[in-house]
Formats: sequence, C-alpha cells, structure tokens
Amino acid sequence: MGATKTDLFTKKQNELANMAKAIAHPARIAILQYLLKANACICGSLVDALGLAQPTISQHLKELKNAGLIQGTVEGTSVCYCINPKIWNEYRQLLSGFFTEISLTNKCC
Repeated sequence: MGATKTDLFTKKQNELANMAKAIAHPARIAILQYLLKANACICGSLVDALGLAQPTISQHLKELKNAGLIQGTVEGTSVCYCINPKIWNEYRQLLSGFFTEISLTNKCC
C-alpha cells in the first residue's frame, strides 16, 4: 500500500495490516513456530530444520526482524535469533482483539 493511502486508515488498522503482512508467508510461520518451540536463541540451524535455502531463510528472517517479531544477536561469525517477547505479545493482543472486536450473531449468505 502506498504511503499516501495509509493516512486514510486508523493507526490500529495500519498496525494490524503490517503485522499480517509480516507473517503472511508459510516460511515465516514455520520460522516463528520453530523459534517458539525451541524457546531459545537459534544459531544457524534453520536451514536444516526447514529445508529452505540459506538466502531464502535470510530474507524471511530479515522481514520478521524488521517487523520486530524476532531479535538477533551476533555471536562470533553467526547471528542467533529468538522471539522478541514484547512485540510477540503486542501482536497477539492486536490480532486477538481484531477477532473478538465484532461478534457475528446473524447468518448471512
């Protein structure tokens, strides 16, 4: 969405759209699930675990990091990644709020 159009929407709508975009790829979902299951910083084992090429994983890690969902630290020659709990909880609340905001009581179509 162009920068000139985002001002038509609320801050919350823009945040939700950005969050959805950050996780809108199955590889990113798999990365997040792997990091959550490990519950620790992961250094370089994502290629073996997910079966994707290193450049592909690097690109998805970059997107997740830009969204704030993961954080990385440099340890020697490798970068270690883990879930950013603060942003993870913010995303969880935002997405949960979106689905509980409106109750569907009538049947349509």
